Amino acid sequence: MSERRRTILEAAVRTIARSGVRGLRVEEVAAEAGVSTSLLYYHFKDRAGLVRSTLEFVNDRVGSATDPGAAADPSPRGMLEHRLLAEIQDTPAVREDSTAWGELRAAAVFEPGLRETLARSTGVWVEEIAADIETARRAGQVRDDLDPQAAAERLTALVEGLSERWLSGSLTQERASALLRGAIELELGPHSE
Repeated sequence: MSERRRTILEAAVRTIARSGVRGLRVEEVAAEAGVSTSLLYYHFKDRAGLVRSTLEFVNDRVGSATDPGAAADPSPRGMLEHRLLAEIQDTPAVREDSTAWGELRAAAVFEPGLRETLARSTGVWVEEIAADIETARRAGQVRDDLDPQAAAERLTALVEGLSERWLSGSLTQERASALLRGAIELELGPHSE
């Protein structure tokens, strides 16, 4: 990805996190990125293309921010738990990405053109978590009778809901993390080496 395109997408994430998708104005994103609107249209064709590309960009950025290699517990279960809990880190980047993701998800209710991109991005995340669950299951760190796909769907949906409550102030970050830890243990079984 070119540096200019990345700069525009980063500006779009900030703008969406601040104003929502419905409040997104191409001119505002261009000003935030320090580029002309014609250059923005050159890279993204139209507002819908910018929004779809921003959704994909946020998804990729969140995936790289939740690198399981950074887990304190390097076991398959520890890396899985780290990836899920990393979505509720109180850092500016996680707050911005999670807020933008929530805005994009909510916009898909009203903008059918976003649904396919959102479904694809969510599907990738679910598949990655399901693969992590399967790896932990093979290592004996997850209940043997668990359906990894179903568990991944439940846990990723829970992460999104807890993240939204934390970001909106309905839960503290500590409480959201504690609830997620408890749900992980209930879903996967006790953590054992």
